[in-house]
Amino acid sequence: MRFFARGTGRVELDVVKVGDCVKLMNDLPEGSVDMIFADPPYNLQLAGDLVRPDHSKVDAVDDDWDKFDSFKIYDRFTREWLRAARRILKDNGTLWVIGSYHNIFRVGTSLQDLDYWILNDVIWRKSNPMPNFRGRRFTNAHETMIWAVKDKDARYTFNYEAMKALNDDLQMRSDWLIPICTGHERLRDDEGEKAHPTQKPEALLHRIILSSTKPGEVVLDPFFGSGTTGAVARRLGRHFIGLEREDTYARLARKRVSKVKPVDDVNLVDTPSKREQPRIPFGWLVERGLLEPGTMLYGPGRRFNAKVRADGTLITRDFKGSIHQVGAHVQGAPACNGWQFWNINVEGKLMPIDVLRQKLRSEMN
Repeated sequence: MRFFARGTGRVELDVVKVGDCVKLMNDLPEGSVDMIFADPPYNLQLAGDLVRPDHSKVDAVDDDWDKFDSFKIYDRFTREWLRAARRILKDNGTLWVIGSYHNIFRVGTSLQDLDYWILNDVIWRKSNPMPNFRGRRFTNAHETMIWAVKDKDARYTFNYEAMKALNDDLQMRSDWLIPICTGHERLRDDEGEKAHPTQKPEALLHRIILSSTKPGEVVLDPFFGSGTTGAVARRLGRHFIGLEREDTYARLARKRVSKVKPVDDVNLVDTPSKREQPRIPFGWLVERGLLEPGTMLYGPGRRFNAKVRADGTLITRDFKGSIHQVGAHVQGAPACNGWQFWNINVEGKLMPIDVLRQKLRSEMN
């Protein structure tokens, strides 16, 4: 367990607290967490048992914590925890909340009523959903997540390049195909039954936490359950605060998280955006000897070329200027990102000059 000072008080980190989430959040200092992931009760309104075609009973969510007497009572509960969450969330922090058609639209209304600003709704599309045994509706194959901030002008964290890299260098879309929690990841009790009925897959939380936080930041989960948020946060070098009203689940989560080994090299979990990285003028590559004056640079497919000058500019037969200006000139284009356009010849293969920029950045850091 760790502590850090925030505002007028100290905050316990990497801890699971048992009790009412609203009260526990109200005990925390204002603006003390960087991200909140909330998986609140869905209020499924199950009228009876779910039965498979072979007459076996489906292990559905019928716990008391998911039961509310009316929509009005559920809405009041939702506003209470969202209001408490808003107070402890930093001005540039973000909130993620997940739900199904039973509750997510009501949650979205409460979010906007409390002046949260919605950034995205993200669809978690399940590759292996539970079938619809009664055959009277479409199979429920997705859940919806809402990503929000406290104000539309908030300077929130979004690790765009990390999400693009995670998606094979394509922009990450707002529909995520991820299987539900099964196999070795599913926690079991002593009888071999599911230890928690709504355990979320770690892959889902990996993507959420990696997209919206930085190493060392604090992630709070007011409905901690089996502890997936804490396990992933710990593995990615983030701190967590778990709030859980059921002591049985809290003990389960503590045991689970204690087995997770954090990454020992922060550089492996740090995903700064290009805008946050120090600016490297092209001329610095020449000054540091990473490129010699006279080195030939090539455009894609070697269709264009230019030589490096000692002052960090390039020259062609009829033009000289910066790597961007010369790149635009040879293509007859209005603009060009020279770092991505120009390449050097390394043993017969073209290598982007951006690799040299990253090398210099690494040396400077």
